[in-house]
Amino acid sequence: MFAVSKSIKFIGTDDDNLDLFEAQYPVPAGVSYNSYLIEDEKIAIVDAVDVRRKSDWLENVTMALGDRRTQYLIVQHVEPDHSGSIAALLERYPGLKVVATAKALTMLGNFFDGIDFEARGMAVCDGDTLCLGRDELKFFTAPMVHWPEVMMTLHPSDGVLFSADAFGTFAMSTAPADEWDTEARRYYCNIVGKYGPQVRAVMKKLTGVPFSVIAPLHGPVLTGDLNHYWMKYDKWSGYEPETPGVLVAYASVYGGTARAARRLADLLQTAGAGEVVVFDLCRHDVSYAVAQAFRLSAMVLCSVTYDAALFPAMYNFLHHLKMKNFRGRCVGLVENGSWAPVAARQMSAMLAEMPDMEIVGPTVTIHSRLHPADDEALNQLAQAVTTRTQC
Repeated sequence: MFAVSKSIKFIGTDDDNLDLFEAQYPVPAGVSYNSYLIEDEKIAIVDAVDVRRKSDWLENVTMALGDRRTQYLIVQHVEPDHSGSIAALLERYPGLKVVATAKALTMLGNFFDGIDFEARGMAVCDGDTLCLGRDELKFFTAPMVHWPEVMMTLHPSDGVLFSADAFGTFAMSTAPADEWDTEARRYYCNIVGKYGPQVRAVMKKLTGVPFSVIAPLHGPVLTGDLNHYWMKYDKWSGYEPETPGVLVAYASVYGGTARAARRLADLLQTAGAGEVVVFDLCRHDVSYAVAQAFRLSAMVLCSVTYDAALFPAMYNFLHHLKMKNFRGRCVGLVENGSWAPVAARQMSAMLAEMPDMEIVGPTVTIHSRLHPADDEALNQLAQAVTTRTQC
């Protein structure tokens, strides 16, 4: 536990032995399930934790409360990594009132049998307030950031915005805030990324609202220069690149396509294409590639043909980008095939399903492995992509 502000304590838990968050995203640095306790004449807890850390959380609640009782549990988001321990808290404090959106109170019934959330709940709407005694909380609905029932909570006196999953990261609560960017980007792009317009709508709603602390549901509490985090979200939610440069993402079976990708990366760097990142889609989790695609201003996709179709690792990458509503990038294509290459055509078809994607330069086709005669086409592609790294 630690103090977030004069009235607010962090009572969340860290999870340092989870292999996959949401059964798909590696979390090598761990992840936290953040929960907060607001001290006032009436005490409120903001969000619960995953059932994996229920015992630790209940111990934190007991230590923070002592002999007192809590009157309110504010549920901003009902996803099980935050709601999993709610039943245990309600059992311990029978008079506890659950404060949430009407949608959240309905959805909680999907996860817990035998609890009448309508009877134990207090539904709040956008702009509603809750008086705890000295201070009054204000609620902001945040639908589809990234579930429909989500809301955020403002503690005006302490200047704390409880931001639900927004501004969270794949990190534990003790992670340094100056390391936030990389894993927060991967978290945002892969989990919230589909809902850029909805994120921007909530950001517009919060514009002009004074707060000096952001308390998310994953990762460290954010203080200091909040404009840094705000501007990152502004870019990510607008699908705007952060850095001029090129992601060279490849899927290779026997190494021929990999060598072509690395040769192209060298040509891009020589041409001055900005930052060039080479990514092996077969050997690294796709969530990292998605984050790099969001960060950089252009891509080159290099894939072998497999079973007269696109190699699965490349298909998976493009599928993830489409699912996250990725858009607005320039893309070059390199395909490989020993007798009937079709990878470029299929990559092009998948890219056509994403808004504002532009294929640039000549499509480069290699046969089995890179040959000296392929250098001219690779160089032309590198030059074409380089001129568009700012697009």
